[in-house]
Order: sequence, then structure tokens, then C-alpha cells
Amino acid sequence: MKYVKDYSDGDRVFDIYLCKHKTSAVTKNGKPYDSVILQDKTGTIDAKIWDPNSAGIADFDALDYIEVYGEITSFQGALQVNVKRIRKCQEGEYNPADYLPVSKFDIEEMFTELLQYIGDVENPYLKQLLEEFFVKDEKFSKTFKQSSAAKTVHHGFVGGLLQHTLSVTRLCEYYCKAYPLLKKDLLITAAICHDIGKTKEISLFPENDYTDDGQFLGHIVIGVEMVGEKIRQIPGFPAVLANELKHCILAHHGEYEFGSPKKPAIMEAVALNFADNTDAKLQTFTEIMENTTETGWLGFNRLFDSNLKGTRME
Repeated sequence: MKYVKDYSDGDRVFDIYLCKHKTSAVTKNGKPYDSVILQDKTGTIDAKIWDPNSAGIADFDALDYIEVYGEITSFQGALQVNVKRIRKCQEGEYNPADYLPVSKFDIEEMFTELLQYIGDVENPYLKQLLEEFFVKDEKFSKTFKQSSAAKTVHHGFVGGLLQHTLSVTRLCEYYCKAYPLLKKDLLITAAICHDIGKTKEISLFPENDYTDDGQFLGHIVIGVEMVGEKIRQIPGFPAVLANELKHCILAHHGEYEFGSPKKPAIMEAVALNFADNTDAKLQTFTEIMENTTETGWLGFNRLFDSNLKGTRME
């Protein structure tokens, strides 16, 4: 099997992939076409079926495994597949493990490191809160380790939520050393908890799509509700500390237009916002670079609101 990450412009495609998404549209000239996202464990690639009514295009739906014949082309700095033929595959023709994108880092090793951060928390209330989620709640921990951090933007793979959370926590640990006024236990706890709502916002692979809770509430609100529920089960949890932690979660996107119900009002919330934004954007840029062989200008990217340029070591 040839994986998505190994394709280059001009390559022939003739292999089985998971159809992650499928949408139908029409060109400016009124001609119908299908836009498909093909997925394997190394990532995804956009595919276009310019003649969906052709005899060589079998009927298939999203989350079907399909054998694809086509050619790799480059469009605005990104690779895509120009599909010529498609055959829907039957169970037994493929190994599902080949089609789920997974973090390149060991999931259990990352989780062990996260538990070490929890073990270092000195505040007894915050430590108990973290242990209620990540030590005592086996169902939550299992889901957390399997979850992605996003549908498409960044860390969109199994273990992505854990990888993102650990990266944000590491950055926050550095901030605490550089800026001693930060309350370390509060910031580390906020970093570990800031995206726990994504365990309910986005379904697990292979769907990796927004749930009803995710559509209605979003991960920030869901996360604050989850934290609040655990806090109510801990006798004597200080009200001010609870509000500070919830505020950090509510404000971690930084701006109203980015989905934060509140803007950062305490130093720890500012630090968490910067750590979250840093990891999200640098990981996004990393994934862009990993999915292109271009070193020149890559085209406009909405997340960065800029025309990006690829740079590589000579």
C-alpha cells in the first residue's frame, strides 16, 4: 500500500483508502462533480471526481473503503487526486488499522508524562480534580487518549488531543519558570483541562466529526461543565480557585471572534491562551509542510490570514 504522505505531483494512484468525507457540487459551468477526502493513517488528501456519473465510478458513501484509480496533481500548493475510477471494497480487502491517522509519538508514553505533571501538582484540590479525570475515570482516560484535537485544522489524528494537551502543558511549565508570578498549579491544571470538552465535542475515528453536543455547545462550554461537575464532588473546593480555573478554560481562545466566551482577565489565562495558540498554529504549519513538497509560496491560508511560504533545510 502506498500511503498518502508518500505521494508526489504526477504520481499514479491505485490503492484502497477510507472515504472520510464526500460532497457533491457543481462547477461554474453547471457541471456536477464530487469532492472527496481520502484518508489513511498518515493523513488525508483531497480528491475530485469530475465525472461522477461515469461507468467507472461505483456508488459509495462517506466512511466506505474504496479502491481509487487516478493521478496526483498540485493545486495551490496542495496535492489532490484527479479520480478516474472507483470501486467500493468489501470487508476483508483492507486492514482498518492502515486508515486511521495516529500521532507519531507513543500514546502511552505521552499519557505517562501527563500523569507526571499531575503528580507534581501540590494544591490538594487541583490534584484531586485532575486525578478524578485522568487516574480514577478509566472510561474518560481511554477516550482522551483516542481523541483528536480537531476535525481538520490541527492534531486531527488519534492521540491528537493528548499530544496537543501535553505540548500546551510543557509550554506552560516554561512560562512558570520564566514568569514566577504565575500560579503554577493553576496554570498546569488549566493546561491539562483546557480541551477536555473535545472528548464530547468530536466523535472518535473513523468518524472524527462533530457530535450534537459539539454543534450545540462547543468544547469550551462542555469543558467548563465537566470541570464544574467534578468540582462539586470535591468537598471544600475553594470557590475562587474554581472560578479562576473555569475562567482560564473559558478564555483560552483569547478573543470573542475565536470562540472565547470571555477574554483573559488573569495572568494564567493569558499564558494559557498563548500556549494554546502557539501549539495550534505551529502544528498546523508543520502539517502543511509535511503534506507538500513545495518550498515556494503555498497560497493563502485562512487560519494565518496570510500567503504562506514553505522553507526547508538545504
